[in-house]
Amino acid sequence: MKNLAAGHGDRVLFSGLDLVVAPGDVIGLVGVNGAGKSTLLRLLAGLDEPEQGGIGLTPATASVGHLPQEPERRQGETVGRFLARRTGVARAQADLDAATQALVDGLPGADDAYSTSLERWLSLGGADLDERAEEVAADLGLAVGLDQPMTSLSGGQAARAGLASLLLSRYDVFLLDEPTNDLDLDGLDRLEKFVAGLRAGTVLVSHDREFLARTVTSVLELDLPQQQVRLYGGGYQAYLEEREVARTHAREQYEEYADTRAQLEARARAQRNWMEKGVRNARRKMSDNDKIGRNVRIESTEKQAAKARQTEKMIERLEAVEEPRKEWELRMEIAAAPRAGAVVATLRGAVARRGPFTLGPVNLEIGWGDRVAITGANGSGKSTLLAALLGRLPLDEGNAALGPGVVVGEVDQARGLFLGGEPLLDAFGALVEPIPPADVRTLLAKFGLRAAHVTRPAATLSPGERTRAALALLQARGVNLLVLDEPTNHLDLPAIEQLESALAHYPGTLLLVTHDRRMLEAVQVNRRLVVSSGQITEV
Repeated sequence: MKNLAAGHGDRVLFSGLDLVVAPGDVIGLVGVNGAGKSTLLRLLAGLDEPEQGGIGLTPATASVGHLPQEPERRQGETVGRFLARRTGVARAQADLDAATQALVDGLPGADDAYSTSLERWLSLGGADLDERAEEVAADLGLAVGLDQPMTSLSGGQAARAGLASLLLSRYDVFLLDEPTNDLDLDGLDRLEKFVAGLRAGTVLVSHDREFLARTVTSVLELDLPQQQVRLYGGGYQAYLEEREVARTHAREQYEEYADTRAQLEARARAQRNWMEKGVRNARRKMSDNDKIGRNVRIESTEKQAAKARQTEKMIERLEAVEEPRKEWELRMEIAAAPRAGAVVATLRGAVARRGPFTLGPVNLEIGWGDRVAITGANGSGKSTLLAALLGRLPLDEGNAALGPGVVVGEVDQARGLFLGGEPLLDAFGALVEPIPPADVRTLLAKFGLRAAHVTRPAATLSPGERTRAALALLQARGVNLLVLDEPTNHLDLPAIEQLESALAHYPGTLLLVTHDRRMLEAVQVNRRLVVSSGQITEV
């Protein structure tokens, strides 16, 4: 990348970006939501054109794989076809078929085109993709046939299919946008080993701090507030330390410059005042016969003028230091509703069946003030357990009940509250009536959702923006049972830290499902539930 620039309309995201991605590099892209991380990956994938600068591949035939943060599950596409598309084999197969037909038809240049297409198909693993796909699917516990439609998979199964597509890929350059989203601990471990073992160049976006610490060899920071791009070597922890030192130095340099300039400007003002006072005195005391006194006063005034000019030149020669722009920070609180009863939620002999999957039987009681971490592999039944506890899932056996006075606040895994076609302002306002629209705008702005966001259809917002809207909802209305299902997915690092801080001060009952290892360490809980194959164990 040479002198790369990108933006949205008149808004610049980044400019002057120079970067080389070499084989074996794992470069972590970091920056606040909206800084341009996904935009940069799309530029590198050739899906968008940069506003300035250029991107080159060496060799020009190198294969680039872009895996976006929300894998598209197309209607009618089977698991096998999904894997072929995500690994690039489907496109390579189509090119090979076209080249083969051209060879049969005797078209000019068909030999070279066929040779190139065949080489690419082979290098991407097309020859044995089906066999490898069966092995990887079985290894990941993806117990579905390759001919099963992707749209029929559960969230956990879709996450495993996405991981399988990555493990099966054989690109020369990997562009990974939030590959850790929705992965369980076993999936994260597999992904870390895969990325660490790649000989290809890799550029990835992730807000999983532990994953970054274990995988990246350098960090590229897109600093939107400062309009700067910085590359830090030495891994994620080194980046955190170097960034803190750099920010401290930048602030110190600016304050030193500002203090020096203020002192010189004060001196210049004093010198000008003395000069003007001397002129007034000279005129008042001047007499036609006092030539000696007049000359002394004139000389003194000229000296003050010379000193003032000298000071002004010193100000001009000062090397200007830009004031570091203050970063926008999410200041999050979770509004608490009045306390509910002693028992918040119960399941008694609860059994829920979804196709071949069975949850339960479950006997569980959640008391007031319980802070419960719920962990388990993808597809083990965590989201099903939450739905049963909240009374949203019809039970085949047993019963579920919420206690009196329970007010639920939820961030669900799919961020489903804001997936409609109405503007975000309307969708949010309908959930917090009777708050006036002006107050809704103000609240959303505190979560980084400004005028350009609130008038857009909610479904067109990025996953991170929809997550911010869901968090804003928690601040808009009081809750006493907080249910968070993978809340860190799509959130940037500062927002995750703010969420952790808000949870530390939240006094109500908490049900937290997360695979974010650092969040599990940071958030204090008094109960831990492990879900495995529909069975619940308290540890």
